[in-house]
Order: sequence, then structure tokens, then C-alpha cells
Amino acid sequence: MLSPLLLFCLALLAGALLACAAQPAEPQTPGLVEQIDTLLPQTQCGQCGHPGCKPYAAAIAEGAAINKCPPGGRQTIARLASLLNRAVVPLDPQHGAEGPRRVAFIREAECIGCTKCLQACPVDAIVGAAKLMHTVISAECTGCDLCVEPCPVDCIDLLPVPSPWQPVTVIESPARGSPLIGSERGRGLAT
Repeated sequence: MLSPLLLFCLALLAGALLACAAQPAEPQTPGLVEQIDTLLPQTQCGQCGHPGCKPYAAAIAEGAAINKCPPGGRQTIARLASLLNRAVVPLDPQHGAEGPRRVAFIREAECIGCTKCLQACPVDAIVGAAKLMHTVISAECTGCDLCVEPCPVDCIDLLPVPSPWQPVTVIESPARGSPLIGSERGRGLAT
């Protein structure tokens, strides 16, 4: 049987080891993957052929092409080229085309609450519950388009993000049943 003194010494040694392990490490500079990931638009759309921005960043760090991100477009390609000392190349059309930033909009009156859009959203920008209407938190939506296809009633539209100086409200057009974008000045653009 172990003596109480020996047990006390073992406990003291274990405590000292735990205290040393708990010391914060020196702050590390971000690695190459983190630096690349920071430059990507964080849409998590998968258009690049990877399941999200971080896996694409890891692939780029290992030598993959820097021109597979339509949401980032020319600006992201230029920033990646600068960081990695590579040539600026045009966006690969196999992965999509560059366009204006968009945000999902659910026509709530048509939503049946199937939750398929909730499951498809990679950034949890859609809220709702089964058999109840859903809505999009537009500030969180990356416009990745992944929620549109699984919707069985086709009640999700991708609308262009408004300029920061024009507050926007989305209303239903009674005549056409399509969403309209209108600013506080009363101008409206049909989608």
C-alpha cells in the first residue's frame, strides 16, 4: 500500500505538470492557410469544388489554382496572387461567373416549412421551424445559392445586395407576386 506522503508527492507533481501545461503559448503568427482563408469571401458555397473556404485555402496553400472563387472574383484573385507571389489569372469559368453580391429572400407566404433550406445553409442564416415559415437573416446570408435548389416550392429568390447608403425594404408585388426592392426614396426595382 502506498504511503500518504508518497500520494501527496505524486499529487503535487501532477498539479505542477498541469500548471505548466496550462500556461498560454506564445502567440503564433497565422499560418499560410489562415492567411489565405482570411482573403476568401467566406461564402462557403462550394463553387470552387471544395466544401468551404477553409478547405479551398488549404488546397491553395498546397499549390491549387487561385482562380476558382466566383464570389471573390478578380479582387480576391489579385489579393491571393500578391500574397503567394503568383501571377494574376482570370476567373476559371468552369466554377461560375463573377457577379454582384446577392442575398437570399424567402417569400414567406409561399413557404411550407419543410426545413430543407435550413439544412442546406452553410452559415445558418435561415431561421424557422418545421411546418412554420422560414426567413433569412440577411446580415448573415452569404448569397451562396445552396438554399435555392432544395426548396420544393421555389419560394427563395436571390436578390442583389443594396448599396450601403440606400436602406432597402422587400415587398410583395400584388400584381405580379414577385418581390420588389425599394429604397426609402420610393424607387423600386423589380427582380
